[in-house]
Amino acid sequence: MAQPQVDFGAAVMPPPVDIVKVAIEWPGANAQLIEMDQKRPLSSIIREVCDGWSLSGSEQFALRYADGPQLYITEQSRGEIKNGTILRLAISPGRAARQLLERIQSHGIDARLEALKELAKLSADPTFATEFINMEGIGTLARLVESGTHFGEMLAFTLTAFLELMDHSIVSWDLISLSFIKQIAGYVNQPMVDVSILQRSLAILESMVLNSHSLYHRVAQEITVGQLIGHLSNQEIQTYAIALINALFLKAPEDRRQEMASTLAQKHLRSIILNHVIRGNRPIKAEMAHQLYVLQVLTFNLLEERMMTKMDPNDQTQRDVIFELRRIAFDGENDPTGTEKRKAMYTKDYKMLGFTNHVNPAMDFTQTPPGMLALDNMLYLAKVHQDTYIRIVLENSSREDKHECPFGRCAIELTRMLCEILQVGELPNEGCNDYHPMFFTHDRAWEEFFCVCIQLLNKTWKEMRATAEDFNKVMQVVREQITRALAMKPSSLDQLKNKLRGLNYSEILRLRQSERMSQDDFQSPPIIELRERIQPEILELIKQQRLNRLCEGSCFRKLGNRRRQEKFWFCRLSLNHKVLHYGDLDESPQGEVPFELLSDKIPVSDIKSVVTGKDCPHMKEKSALKQNKEVLELAFSVLYDPDETLNFVAPNKYEYCIWTDGLCALLGREMGSDLTRSDLDTLISMEMKLRLLDLENITIPEAPPPVPKEPSSYNFTYNYS
Repeated sequence: MAQPQVDFGAAVMPPPVDIVKVAIEWPGANAQLIEMDQKRPLSSIIREVCDGWSLSGSEQFALRYADGPQLYITEQSRGEIKNGTILRLAISPGRAARQLLERIQSHGIDARLEALKELAKLSADPTFATEFINMEGIGTLARLVESGTHFGEMLAFTLTAFLELMDHSIVSWDLISLSFIKQIAGYVNQPMVDVSILQRSLAILESMVLNSHSLYHRVAQEITVGQLIGHLSNQEIQTYAIALINALFLKAPEDRRQEMASTLAQKHLRSIILNHVIRGNRPIKAEMAHQLYVLQVLTFNLLEERMMTKMDPNDQTQRDVIFELRRIAFDGENDPTGTEKRKAMYTKDYKMLGFTNHVNPAMDFTQTPPGMLALDNMLYLAKVHQDTYIRIVLENSSREDKHECPFGRCAIELTRMLCEILQVGELPNEGCNDYHPMFFTHDRAWEEFFCVCIQLLNKTWKEMRATAEDFNKVMQVVREQITRALAMKPSSLDQLKNKLRGLNYSEILRLRQSERMSQDDFQSPPIIELRERIQPEILELIKQQRLNRLCEGSCFRKLGNRRRQEKFWFCRLSLNHKVLHYGDLDESPQGEVPFELLSDKIPVSDIKSVVTGKDCPHMKEKSALKQNKEVLELAFSVLYDPDETLNFVAPNKYEYCIWTDGLCALLGREMGSDLTRSDLDTLISMEMKLRLLDLENITIPEAPPPVPKEPSSYNFTYNYS
């Protein structure tokens, strides 16, 4: 009798890829559990849902997410719906826009307030925003603001809705009227205005400046820097005020930037930021750190013009600066009489000053960068720190052992190096928070920084006992000293000096040797073989650490407009390493997020690959982010069946490495991040040192020792007693 055949495959067939199981809610009714066919038109599904609750006019309804931002679902966005998602039947965006537009123009104050409150929330939805804008909604809001009849909460909601709608870039900022600008500027200039109104007014003005050249001039006429600086004492609006100052600074014509910088200096912006922001009683958040970084970059970029200006050897005014350097260093008296005598003496002095061209040192400043900026730095040192300048020049000019440090050449090369380290002339990077508190502690921070570094260079030159042939080697060491010190984020120039004292030449050699230990040590064949045996164990240890971190989970920030309230989502791996759980959060969590709060999940078995950087789908879609190097370096995506993606932007490089390594480990692929290489080198080095402790000071042979001859007999024993 033939045995019946059982098709085990049929029992485990996955559900059709175009079907998602969702719940749909409607106020006052039981939720409908449906299987949504993604191939069917959305209008057909909505009609079926309406019929289930006996609702007529299905074209007046739409579907929205029940949780999170509660965005409307469109034919374009429906692919993001996952199994288990809870949706809500709502009135269509067009109908909602029409009703709200009518309500905000009603005479009832309470009804208008509720309408504006709802509008402020809905305006973040691009589908609703398009409908509302098409009904001339922005013009209506602008007229409400221009009328000057709205105050308090009502005005705050109006401004919020206006800003959210404009941030969708559906209409141009150039359409904004002058009366609207004057009204918004008026809120900023008034002494007693509600904080929420002030925040939104500053944000609107910032967007105007950044998005329209013509509006920049109008805003600049209405808002003074002094008024903005006055707001920096209020911790609730500091970030918005500095953001607007940065925007005005960034968009100002080149001929006005120096003038604006002088005004900021006269108004003591630096000291106010130092006392009320950097040294304030609140921790500096990411957005404030970014704005401080932008201000730092824009301030240093004022040096670009001098950095790219060549010296004119025929310009007597410029030549007089070089004469002044010589005079301060070598004499305070009148020049000797006689042209030939004076010329010969000057040539000798210029050689002692360390210029490459002794006859005409002006030629040393014809290369850009650093151009005239190097001469400016040298003159500042000579005039403000005259004793230091004279000491450096004289102690090197009096040496005859070829170990003299050429001051002029060093100052020029150091200026070029500092411009490279601080990226003078480059625009700020979106998302970068790398500001240095010490640059806000002095009105002439750049020049003082140079003065500290030129003394470091002179000290390092002596420690290395360098000659002219070692010039490039010395500059490499000095660059390393400066970059290592800056990485420690000294809070003042004095603290920078202390950090640099600790990073003398001997310490740099020690650090280099320590960092090269894993590369240079243990090169004999037995040690290499031991390393190869240890490596799989260490890699497995790193893999387990990465997977454990994925099980703990991480919080990620959603990409979006920086002024909007930050939105977060959390992702973590199940303890059995079989499922990725993720979901939206209202705020950044303080600890581990339970699996129950993460509504979405992806089976690890469905993951096809992990892509990074510009290959990520969300990087390709957001053209504005293509040029954002910081975001690109932290972006990665999980591609999973059928053709879905889960997009990440890590909060920092460490989390990026942890997650890309962990995901690759889940897929059985090599962990190739910089962090893995660093951890592998560190752990292997430590393990080998532990195993070789008993061999300390014993030379390890290149080849194994020979096997001894067999004994003549085996008639021997060992007595342990």
